[in-house]
Amino acid sequence: MSFIKNTDTLVEEKTLTYEEILEVNRLIVHNDEINTFDWVIETLIDVCKHTWEQAEQCSLIIHHKGKAQVKHGRLEDLKPLKEAICDRGIDATIE
Repeated sequence: MSFIKNTDTLVEEKTLTYEEILEVNRLIVHNDEINTFDWVIETLIDVCKHTWEQAEQCSLIIHHKGKAQVKHGRLEDLKPLKEAICDRGIDATIE
């Protein structure tokens, strides 16, 4: 928060972050010991419309770091993607 001095009054101004302005949420895919790289890649291509290269990079990050952001956007846009990924047996969350 910051304060701006007006000629007669003091006005409080709230600075919004980029995420607050755009309501940005993150679709996260989590690692497991069940799904194969090929299945995760195919899912990211089909559901998130990633290129093969993007999907492969995401799957490597998921494998090595335990999770990865695969998409960002508005909650109402991410919910159907999350459900489609989960319907394929892959764990996903929205943060």
